[in-house]
Amino acid sequence: MRTAASNRRRVLLLAAALAPGACGFRMRGATELPFRTIYGAFPPGSGVAPAFARAMRDAANVRLVERAVDAEVRLQTIRELREKEIVGFSSTGRARELQLRLRYAFRLFDAKDNELIPPTELILRRDLTTSDAQEIAKEQEEALLYREMNADVVEQLLRRLAAVRR
Repeated sequence: MRTAASNRRRVLLLAAALAPGACGFRMRGATELPFRTIYGAFPPGSGVAPAFARAMRDAANVRLVERAVDAEVRLQTIRELREKEIVGFSSTGRARELQLRLRYAFRLFDAKDNELIPPTELILRRDLTTSDAQEIAKEQEEALLYREMNADVVEQLLRRLAAVRR
């Protein structure tokens, strides 16, 4: 015998389970790209390259190839630059706040050398406060921020690649 409270609880649980779908929410799945193979030309020591390779392994319909001649499209890195600028000083003149920047410029070509995406630059910024007492921790935080920016660049890059019209 079900009670009214038990039925009410079930209805509320069902409503809670269905609510995210009703508002248009859906989990982000693998990015669908309009090509099957891609070659990525990255500079030596690139921070974006490993994040891009991971994203291509996770992509459902595309494969990162080792040679440009085997690819439907070629991603050319024009510039990948890390910058650090002091934006705030303490009363003693020591750096207290830094701005970290990652500039990534690229373009995309098809197999016939037609330019699909003209030269495009992505610029990401993160602020970092500094402290003499926590110098090692701040170095680790800086490295973490750059890793996050690399991942953000790849996400933005994938959105642009997904929008390519061939």
